[in-house]
Amino acid sequence: MFAAPFVVTGASGVAIRDRLKGLTVRDEMVLRVVGAHLGALASGDLKARCADGLDHDSDRWAMRKRGLTTASSSRWAGSITKASHDQWALARRNQLAHIHSLEAGIATLSHRLCLPVGQPGSKRAPGGYRSAEEWHAKSRRLASLQARHAAVVADWQAGRIRIVRGGKRLANTRHYLEEAGLTKEQWRAKWEAARWFLAADGESGKRFGNETIRITPDGQVAIKLPTPLADLANAPHGRYILTARVTFAHRGTEWADRIAADRAVAYRIHHDAHRNRWYITASWQRPPVTTVPLQAALAHGVVGVDTNNDHLAAWQLDIHGNPIGAPRRFFFDLSGSADHRDAQIRHAITRLLHWAKDCDVRAIAIEDLNFEQEKTREKHGRRKRFRNLISRFPIARLKARLVAMASGHGVAIVAVDPAYTSKWGAQHWQKPMTTPNRTISRHDAAGIAIGRRALGHPIRRRTTPPPAHQSDGQGHRTVQASSGLPGREGPCPRFPDHALDACPRAMRRTQATSTPTTVRGASEQEPTPAH
Repeated sequence: MFAAPFVVTGASGVAIRDRLKGLTVRDEMVLRVVGAHLGALASGDLKARCADGLDHDSDRWAMRKRGLTTASSSRWAGSITKASHDQWALARRNQLAHIHSLEAGIATLSHRLCLPVGQPGSKRAPGGYRSAEEWHAKSRRLASLQARHAAVVADWQAGRIRIVRGGKRLANTRHYLEEAGLTKEQWRAKWEAARWFLAADGESGKRFGNETIRITPDGQVAIKLPTPLADLANAPHGRYILTARVTFAHRGTEWADRIAADRAVAYRIHHDAHRNRWYITASWQRPPVTTVPLQAALAHGVVGVDTNNDHLAAWQLDIHGNPIGAPRRFFFDLSGSADHRDAQIRHAITRLLHWAKDCDVRAIAIEDLNFEQEKTREKHGRRKRFRNLISRFPIARLKARLVAMASGHGVAIVAVDPAYTSKWGAQHWQKPMTTPNRTISRHDAAGIAIGRRALGHPIRRRTTPPPAHQSDGQGHRTVQASSGLPGREGPCPRFPDHALDACPRAMRRTQATSTPTTVRGASEQEPTPAH
């Protein structure tokens, strides 16, 4: 039984970014000093939060905030403690996901180790291991996973969380500078920039929506300095005004409307040490948006999209589930840095949304994929290429980007059950849609299957009768529309005597008055009455 399709809830927040251009030497010095000072406070607060573990309560939070207020300000202390809580909660969720991953690996190894060596597997479950050597190696790995699982479960029950401010990967890179192509000074610059803290939460009702980092409608950026650094101020009330001006190109009108109405906007200033550039990010929350009903979203058809590791295969379908036009493919390259991969996904989604708008379609159907349990090597054994292929799928990031960007274009996202979409799409649609001038891949056919499942139609096509029976006598071959829709292509009306009614009226009179020469079961001398 497949899960019913549903409309994905729209994004609950917006984040836009702009570069701080034209900063003076003093501006950069002030940003570095303030970021390092607040970053040290954030590190100490995160350490205290992790030490509290499950015993944390409002009293402990208030005590931590009072201690930070004396070294910064009340608003900076609130932003730091909130960031510590969010980071601890995220690490807690990741710890639980790691436990589930270990449990899935242990279950797979235990099942395969219980089977005889060389026993083949079935379609639903893997078989035994190929040799005794592999069985022995997997038994040792099972013991290792069980020990790791016991340790992680003990940490989970005790509330112990291990977090590295700046990132564990960047911390480990310090020991492999040659492989990373970095010098010690370059790594130190990245490490310090990653541990700075220059983020302020917004406040509704305050001037321009933020009292700590304030941006005026003309783009002027003013930072409320911490109390120990008040001597660096160049403006009244302990503020420092940057030389750079901010102009948000993306959603700039929406941002301007918010700050004009003094609605909350959060800001974060960060430094790209590799390019030596400063950026500022503005973010705010959106009110809950009422989800469009599924039938209303599919009233103009749908665009079925099959997600792959290097492209999106899309095909437009009408309300009856029939493919329209030719398939489209939107390619992206996931090699390189994280920023490059994110930009590639955004560009592919932008092209997809523009094409959907040109087709006058109000819904895009995608698969509700989740590969968390499929990435373990115990699941697929030696199939490293397949595991790498699954790991390259940008599922989480693509879904988040697609939902956020589609809401701005007025396009609904419909999630469907991914079971057998590629297999049945290739089986039932790849060959019929292939022409001498157009080659259809299984990914294109999967887009049709995804779209038909979103519309509520079965993926399978009706089996075509033999050529001798491809007529109205056996009914239409592969009708897609339902029988109640006018103008559909269907069988002709049937009469009691189909052969007689198919003849012209003049011929009927001739046949009615004529007398056959022979009748089965009667003598040749007896005449046969006319019908």
